[in-house]
Amino acid sequence: MSSFQIVALMVVAYIILIAAVSVIARKAGATSEGFVRGGRVFPAAVIGLFMASEVVGTSASIGTAQGAYADGISAAWNLGALGIGFIVFAVLFAKRFKQLDEVTISGALERAYGAGVRRAASVTMIASLLLVATAAYVSGGAMISALLGIDAGWAVVIVGVLSSVYVVIGGMRSVIYTNLINVIVKVAGIVVVAVSAYFAAGGYEGIHVSLPSRMLDWDGVGWNQMGAWLVAGGGAMFATQYVVQAMTAVDDEGKARNAGLYTSLVLIPYGVLAAFIGVCAAVVHPDIDSLQALPSMVVDLSPLLQGVAVTGLIASVFGLISALTIGSSTLLLKDFYQPYFNTSGDERKAVRFARLATLGCGLIPVAAALFASDVLGVTFLAKALRASLAVFVVLMFYRPSYGSRQGALVSLCLSLPAVVGWYLAGDPFGVDNAYIAILTPLLVMTIAQLSGRGTKASTPIARTPATAAAVSAAGSCREGRARTR
Repeated sequence: MSSFQIVALMVVAYIILIAAVSVIARKAGATSEGFVRGGRVFPAAVIGLFMASEVVGTSASIGTAQGAYADGISAAWNLGALGIGFIVFAVLFAKRFKQLDEVTISGALERAYGAGVRRAASVTMIASLLLVATAAYVSGGAMISALLGIDAGWAVVIVGVLSSVYVVIGGMRSVIYTNLINVIVKVAGIVVVAVSAYFAAGGYEGIHVSLPSRMLDWDGVGWNQMGAWLVAGGGAMFATQYVVQAMTAVDDEGKARNAGLYTSLVLIPYGVLAAFIGVCAAVVHPDIDSLQALPSMVVDLSPLLQGVAVTGLIASVFGLISALTIGSSTLLLKDFYQPYFNTSGDERKAVRFARLATLGCGLIPVAAALFASDVLGVTFLAKALRASLAVFVVLMFYRPSYGSRQGALVSLCLSLPAVVGWYLAGDPFGVDNAYIAILTPLLVMTIAQLSGRGTKASTPIARTPATAAAVSAAGSCREGRARTR
């Protein structure tokens, strides 16, 4: 059996496995609430691994290796920042989000800032998630093209269709279950590639002799870039749709906190391994396109190990895309379709829309992916957009009297074009767009605070146990009616 056949067989077996899991979980998506919440509660470790799998996509794996190929091991900070962000989330925000029990970040912000902010936050979050999906498709297409020898454009289309369809089948529960498989396969794959890359580069001595010393410096990318990653990446994690959505799948505040901590335990070492692979690639393949740093090291493996690595990288694509599509479709359902086009609350229409929106959110970024190339840059532009929302999460929970509702709405309306425009202008004056994402809402809210005009935000009110029980009972009744139909 040839090397290609072994790799293809392992990839096909993986795809069949996640498809089977999605089919088994499809009953949970019989109602709109079941589709977006998963229909049951899960242990903290399961949700922690699920969130880690969401974050560790190809844009994280290949993008980190790409950055390390050029800038050295310090590129690991881009994933390390996310791990730090989850620690902050676990300590300061997980309990509060769980008490609110809102399935969308926009719904949580509405509690404090009103319906206008909800819609603006939803648009910002959807734009961010679709940008991340674009970066995931770019890196995934480049990887599959290099490893399986097919056209990069077709690789993007194949990934888009497959990764979207299995989410449509089973909804949130299938995303949780399949991402447990994905994270195991991803970690196994990255470890295999890292160990092989170390020996291929001649061990520490070979790396040390072949590369400039800055490639092994932990601050090689510069403090400005590291700070931007902490602001955009770390801040984005406690204002991200699929993270907030995941909090509704555990049954108490303590488990919500623990889930965030479990996630950080995966992200930080994973980032170090991905960056290390990029450094080794700079030794072994010094003249390749930086985007091929990780794929080039996979190609050098034996057929069986190559199969493990390729399956892990494809799992990275599927795991991230599934989280992005379910998050985007949930926002479209809750913030636009239900209040404006399904006021009667027809469950069949809601479920149909949720499935169609999931498919659309998976396929729309495919077109953009055919023209994008800077994986890490696009990924952190998306995180910068979410960092704007993070400002309001902090204010909502810890300083709701600061600024005003009107100021919050103006801030969000300005942040999206300001951050994207700054990025397209090439980050003038060396100021990263992540800082613009933070400064824009802070400036507007400070002006609103000093002027004393506008309506103050209200402290978000947590659901009482009685209210939560009523909501749960209502959801159970809806699911029961759906099953009897």
